[in-house]
Amino acid sequence: MTLKDELKQLIVDACDRDCDPATITDDEILFGPEAPLALDSLDALQLSMAIQKKYGLRLTDSKDTRRILASVGALAEHLEAFLAARA
Repeated sequence: MTLKDELKQLIVDACDRDCDPATITDDEILFGPEAPLALDSLDALQLSMAIQKKYGLRLTDSKDTRRILASVGALAEHLEAFLAARA
């Protein structure tokens, strides 16, 4: 399972969405009414907590968080850099 696949499963689980994680594309927008999953600020909080618990990455700055959680691809890129720097 790739990191992006793990993140898609994490999003579905943390945000309690009833969909197949494989249907989420790497570059689709995750948040907002126009997004396929239509995630909101509560979902962002739940997802941030799940990411911190699983990977140890704390998302504290709201502007950075918005950018990082924009898509699975953006999240994976940021997380890979975080994990590489920590290794």
